[in-house]
Amino acid sequence: MNILEQVNKEYIDQLIKTNPVPDFRAGDTVQVAIKIKEGDKTRTQLFEGVVIARKNRSIGSSFKVRKISNGEGVERLFHLYSPNISIKVLKHGRVRRAKLYYLRNRTGKATRIVEKTRKN
Repeated sequence: MNILEQVNKEYIDQLIKTNPVPDFRAGDTVQVAIKIKEGDKTRTQLFEGVVIARKNRSIGSSFKVRKISNGEGVERLFHLYSPNISIKVLKHGRVRRAKLYYLRNRTGKATRIVEKTRKN
């Protein structure tokens, strides 16, 4: 492990202690709370949708969330280890692909994802 990888790992461990990252993957419905700074005020904005992609690249890891807002599809990319977001998993979806870009071409009920049933 070189020095850059070691520094990245230490930074990730430090961020996970203060803001843990839940276990989620493509097909899951998540609610992302984003801290937005406007002037000297800060507020929290929620973005709820389906995870359609996830990239695991150490400190550069990211995930893409898609939602329908006023009949229009909206996608947003979030950095996984950002201190400005917190992630809450609402539903686990049952999908067979890692990237769900095909949802962009579908509308209405065709965009539904079956919820994964869990045994307690």
